[in-house]
Amino acid sequence: MAIISDDAGQFDILGFLHGLCWMHAERPLKKMAGFSKEQRKELEDVRGEVWEHYDKLKKYKENPDAAKAIELNQQFDDIFLRETRYEMLKEELRKIHKKKDKLLLVLKRPDVPLHNNMGEGNIREYVQKRNISGSTRSDSGRKCRDTFASLKKTCRKMGMSFWEYLKDRVSGENCIPSLGELVRQNHLASSY
Repeated sequence: MAIISDDAGQFDILGFLHGLCWMHAERPLKKMAGFSKEQRKELEDVRGEVWEHYDKLKKYKENPDAAKAIELNQQFDDIFLRETRYEMLKEELRKIHKKKDKLLLVLKRPDVPLHNNMGEGNIREYVQKRNISGSTRSDSGRKCRDTFASLKKTCRKMGMSFWEYLKDRVSGENCIPSLGELVRQNHLASSY
């Protein structure tokens, strides 16, 4: 099993393969602003090459090939070990290059995603709420918040109204199947 993350240490667990999200890896480059016209141009060119490489990795996932893997591995080095007079850019490129094995995990495991945007999207609403209102006051409050957030997200993914699901459960009617059953049915339907 593989985990794709933003390189947070808590994800290096239980011997899972740990890949890195390309969106997070490129973020330091995105935040940079050159001080001169030449630096801005060089930064723009490098970012273009990074995303061209990303597109090639996406194509590789669809049709893995050993020769292509070697080529993509070399191109990664060419991009992130390039010489540049823009020292800050050079430093960021070297930092990214140190994460090469985790960013190129897809060359060994084409089934692994290149980013974790889907997972990030699952917790975005929770993180926004936490940032605005702070945390809960008790462990019980945290558990309630997390449970309801999970139920709401699961209902959305199943294409049902969270409000209708809650009304069904609180009223005791239980006309709507359990979320566990709906997820299982959905999984079985998508397996065929």
